[in-house]
Amino acid sequence: MASTSQQSKGSDGVLRKLDMAIQFLTAAKDAGGFAPAQIALGAACALLNMIRDTISNKQGFVGLGLYCARVCKALDRGLNANKSVELDDSTLQAIGQLKTTIDEIQKKVEEMGKKSVVRGLLNAKNEKDAIAGWRQELGEVLQVFQTELAVNTHVMVAGTYKNVLAIQEGAHSVQASTPLGELPPPAPKAFFGRDELIEEVVGHVEKLESIALIGAGGIGKTSIALTVLEDDRIKARFGDNRRFIRCEQFLASRVHFLARLSKVIGAGVDNPEDLVPLRPFLSSKETLIILDNAESILDPQGPNHKEIYAVVDQLCQFKTVCLCITSRMTTVPRYCKRPRIPTLSMEAAREIFYGIYGNGEQSEIIDNLLQRLDFHALSITLLATTASDNVWDHDRLAKEWDERRAQVLRTDHDESLAATIELSLTSPTFRKLGPDAHDLLGVVAFFPQGVGEKNLDWFFPTIFSRANIFDKFCALSLTHRSNGFITMLAPLRDYFRPRDPNASPLLCTTKDHYFARLSVNPEPSQSFGETQWIVLEDVNVEHLLDVFTSIDTDAVNVWDACGGFLHHLYWHKPRQTTLGTKIQDLPDSHPSKAKCLLRLAQLSGGIGNNAQCKRLLLHALALERERGNDFGVAETLQYLSYANKGLGMYKEGIQQAKEALEIFKRLGDVEEQLNCLQSLADLFFRDSLLDAAEDTLSRKIELLPDKGQEFHLCQSHRLLGNIYHHKGEKEKAVYHFKTALTIASPFNWPGEVSWIHYTMAEMFCDEGEFNDANAHIEQAKLHAAHDAYDLGCGMGIQADIWYRQHRLDDARSEALGALQIFEKLEAVEGMGNCQRLLQMIEQAMESCSI
Repeated sequence: MASTSQQSKGSDGVLRKLDMAIQFLTAAKDAGGFAPAQIALGAACALLNMIRDTISNKQGFVGLGLYCARVCKALDRGLNANKSVELDDSTLQAIGQLKTTIDEIQKKVEEMGKKSVVRGLLNAKNEKDAIAGWRQELGEVLQVFQTELAVNTHVMVAGTYKNVLAIQEGAHSVQASTPLGELPPPAPKAFFGRDELIEEVVGHVEKLESIALIGAGGIGKTSIALTVLEDDRIKARFGDNRRFIRCEQFLASRVHFLARLSKVIGAGVDNPEDLVPLRPFLSSKETLIILDNAESILDPQGPNHKEIYAVVDQLCQFKTVCLCITSRMTTVPRYCKRPRIPTLSMEAAREIFYGIYGNGEQSEIIDNLLQRLDFHALSITLLATTASDNVWDHDRLAKEWDERRAQVLRTDHDESLAATIELSLTSPTFRKLGPDAHDLLGVVAFFPQGVGEKNLDWFFPTIFSRANIFDKFCALSLTHRSNGFITMLAPLRDYFRPRDPNASPLLCTTKDHYFARLSVNPEPSQSFGETQWIVLEDVNVEHLLDVFTSIDTDAVNVWDACGGFLHHLYWHKPRQTTLGTKIQDLPDSHPSKAKCLLRLAQLSGGIGNNAQCKRLLLHALALERERGNDFGVAETLQYLSYANKGLGMYKEGIQQAKEALEIFKRLGDVEEQLNCLQSLADLFFRDSLLDAAEDTLSRKIELLPDKGQEFHLCQSHRLLGNIYHHKGEKEKAVYHFKTALTIASPFNWPGEVSWIHYTMAEMFCDEGEFNDANAHIEQAKLHAAHDAYDLGCGMGIQADIWYRQHRLDDARSEALGALQIFEKLEAVEGMGNCQRLLQMIEQAMESCSI
């Protein structure tokens, strides 16, 4: 867990360093000596003081401040001979150039500071570029300055050196009781939900196995490392030989890394060129070294990556060294163990939130927010801090989140999730991906499920090396792979999601590809393309349509795609949809309303809500009659006949099917005539008019061509099997059921196959052949895996079979499972059937107990 307190303490550490540097320079200046040197020291002090005052912009000014602190080290080198000799021209020139450079940078920073109306303005991209330029300029001058002083044997007056030494000795005495090297920030006081992970990491450390904690910014990598560092077992094992290196605070070069490593481990070797001079020290005692934010030095696109990587790789091979790396990037030495860092549990997320928020009374509102944040540690910390600072109650917090999202994840202390994300975007690896990278992340962020890996070529045909780009997104921990999709944590989605979807060309291209797929008719008798993709991508499509129907309610192509989506759901994944209310709220004059109402009604009937189905269809029928659309009228009448069949209103359904059939005959539409005859035969069967049903199916089969209508033929044989079963002609029934299965076997028709098995199960159950019945139920459930309504029906039939077998406990459990599915689907008829069956089971159980 990355906590606000931890970040605050990080800032305090920087301030302490600046204070020491200012104190050091002031003492050297006040001690007297050569005038130009005093002027330079004074300028350096002024700049560091100003940096300290504007430390709120940590990412820009901290790095600049640390560069300026090198002035102190450079002058110290010039004093180490303890001689008083007049400085020569080269030294004077170096000091003068240093003064000029610091003065110019100071003026630039002051000017920009005056322009900064809002706190943290210097953290914006253009100011970051300016700061980077200043750092480079100052670095070049300092390098010349240090070289001049290093080769020059002349020094300032001895009194200056003595005063500086006194300050240094005082500083050393303050730290005498602490381990040598850089002090890590303390472990977080409040740390929840990571016990198993901590145990795993501690186990690796105790075995001196190097570890890489890799994950998105703010997921808690540093907090995990610090908690391990302060673990009692680790303290007992390593004692004071526990080191912590902040890799983002020095230049990414082998020289700088080795220098920092030497200092931190207390080896006392100045500017080592490789690990050779450090080997005796590293091999003499067991040491735990944490490299925090190692992506800043291990980025494979960084200019010195190979050299630094080689050194870190060698460190991992020391038998006495355990390296713990925290990084957003997956590029770490091959010897490192890589424990998975999951997001938090609900319980841990609550502990973090209420620990900061201060009100222990739990709320479903907060639980919902925590879930929408994907239980991301830093986001939860920032959300709780913002709510606490502003004294928001739960309702106000939820309102602010709904309206402002990412902006809410910014505290009054200028800590924000955006700043954490931007660190990844400034990495050399990300910058090398090119101008499309940010827009691609926007597409991933837009879709709740992310982007299907199999769809990359289809979605982004114009993007060169698209697969490689998405691989790099995952390597940078900006995205991750999940169930065939490349997706990202919810807080990152809120940051990258396009504010205006129409302004994103890549997103609009993706939308057009989805709409093209939705235009394919999913009915098995009409489909000429693969349509079951909707089973995996329905959430993405629903969100896409929800957004674009909100942007432009008059866009006919969007509403046509909406109707196509409902049609696909009906055939492959019947469920409730958030688009239903929008469709019903369309004005009756909207050209797409009647068609969308029909598809919504069809979907409602597909999950057993036949009363709602009929209501919607009657509305659509009125619109189609008003517009004089004969085909629309006939199609709606046909679906009304289905709804009335489900409601048990067979006579009304028969009349509607006959009326629809006559219209389709007049229009010459054979395909729709086949649908009407199937519906009419089914209604005759339900009304116990078995001969009429059989005759109607015979008429349908006569209309069928020799090939190309296998689905209609399969449906006909399934219904014929049911008809002969109810006529008591079991052999004929079995023949037609098996014929239907034979026809369906080469095709992927899970809905039809499951219902063939269901009807066969009911037949065998009626015959008392329960083993065969149960076998067909299992087959039916297998094929109904993606259709919740069909699965619920199968569980209901299974419960009825077990009830007849007097397996009452099993029957009750299965019926309750079916009821739960129907309640979730709001399938009224299914719920009623399950409740009646449960009453019968309860009564039977009571009778048995008596």
